[in-house]
Amino acid sequence: MTRKFFVNLPVRDLPKSMAFFLALGFEFDPKFSSDRSACMKVSEGTFVMLLTESFFGGFTKRELCDTRTHEEALFSFTAASRSDVDAIVAKATAHGGVSAGPPEDHGFMYDHGFYDLDGHGWNVVWTDPSAT
Repeated sequence: MTRKFFVNLPVRDLPKSMAFFLALGFEFDPKFSSDRSACMKVSEGTFVMLLTESFFGGFTKRELCDTRTHEEALFSFTAASRSDVDAIVAKATAHGGVSAGPPEDHGFMYDHGFYDLDGHGWNVVWTDPSAT
C-alpha cells in the first residue's frame, strides 16, 4: 500500500488562498474541492486541504491557532534550484505573503521561508544533489 499524506489547514478566505497558491505553481484537484475546501496537490501522494475556518472547526474540539501571532507548524517543500527557492518566495511576497526573514545558505542546502495569507509558515528548500 502506498500511503497518501494530507495536511488540513484552516483559511480565512478560500478563494484568495487558492489564488495565492496557484500563483506559486500549485494545482488543485476539483474532484476533492468545494466552496468550503480545496485539495492542493504537493506531490504524487501529498496534499494540503485548505478548509474554511468554519468547516475546519467541525473537525476539532480545540480552538484554532491564531497564526498571525502564534506558530502552529512549519511546512517545508523542495525546490529545483537556489534560484527557484528565491523565485517562489518572491512570488509569495508579491501575492500577499510575508518573507520569514533572509535566506540561509548552508553550502549544501539553501532555504528561505514565507508566511501565507493566513500566517502559516512555509519553508522552501534546495539541497545540492551531490551532498545527498
